[in-house]
Amino acid sequence: MKNQVFLLIAIFFIGLVNISAQEGESTSVAGGGVLVKGWTGKIDAKEQAAGMTLNNAKLVKDGKALHVTTGPAVTYWNPANTAKGDYTVSATFLEPKYMNLNDHPHPYGIMIAGNDLGTEQQSYLYCSAYGNGTFIVRGFGPSPFQMGGRAPIANPAVNKAAGVNQPVTQEIAITVKGASVTCSINKTVVATYDRSALVTAGKLKSTDGVYGIRFAHNTDAFVTDLKRTRAQ
Repeated sequence: MKNQVFLLIAIFFIGLVNISAQEGESTSVAGGGVLVKGWTGKIDAKEQAAGMTLNNAKLVKDGKALHVTTGPAVTYWNPANTAKGDYTVSATFLEPKYMNLNDHPHPYGIMIAGNDLGTEQQSYLYCSAYGNGTFIVRGFGPSPFQMGGRAPIANPAVNKAAGVNQPVTQEIAITVKGASVTCSINKTVVATYDRSALVTAGKLKSTDGVYGIRFAHNTDAFVTDLKRTRAQ
């Protein structure tokens, strides 16, 4: 019996070590900050508690693209970019060198339904892809919440990089139409939710709001063609 107890304790602590190793520590980006006119952002609360600031990540303009380098996990937005009613927000994400800033995949994607952004009461939803063929749908309301479980979900629509430091591109869109909210990756719907499951206590205040982009920590990618269109 004692041996079984010790075995369970050992497994528990090994699991904690593995989780820590998977999450990793956020690095600090040299010359960081929000360097695109009209844009702002907020890092995650746990990053802030660890001593990170918004200047430890970087948002710059590179031609027509937004170039994001993290640093702490961060959400960026321009307050002028809003969507309400039925709409689609979409963009293309290019990770030119997959996993070049980390030792495991990290996601990036679209953020919608932003309300009270930058405050402790903020709420928003995001759908993000990984370069290993998986995705997540999560949000803040203002505490973090997960749709579809904690683990990333594999889907053949999500592109996979050929290897470390190889390029991978994802077209990501979130559509609000009627009673449904869907996430599409590379023109394929990968997740659908009832609006009522999202606009509820502890989650979103509304599906109307500011839209933007979301990046996990230690990630480097380009965003092009970020736009809002009428839901089809």
